[in-house]
Amino acid sequence: MRYLLFISYDESTAASAPPETEAEAMAWVEKLDAQGTRKLGSRLRPVSDATTVRVRDRRVVMSDGPFAETKEQIGGFDLIECADLDEALAIAAEHPVAKYGSIEVRPLWED
Repeated sequence: MRYLLFISYDESTAASAPPETEAEAMAWVEKLDAQGTRKLGSRLRPVSDATTVRVRDRRVVMSDGPFAETKEQIGGFDLIECADLDEALAIAAEHPVAKYGSIEVRPLWED
């Protein structure tokens, strides 16, 4: 099964993350890539670079910033392929950002 991991954290406090977090994240990526579990992933630019698009009453409404008011923003994503949800949750728990942010694990609809 394929799962999308949304890597979320508070951008305003991300700078105070332990310095080893970047190296830990790269090690996590390299491990999953070597196993063939991680299919795709990337960091996202800050929410200050985001534009939200909505259509209301057939009018396109665009606004700067994130799609929701929240302390945490999606800072990246990883697409993984696992045997089941338990394996996906174990992989998410190993992500270094889980120590100060959150990892949302969401299954994809299979074709």
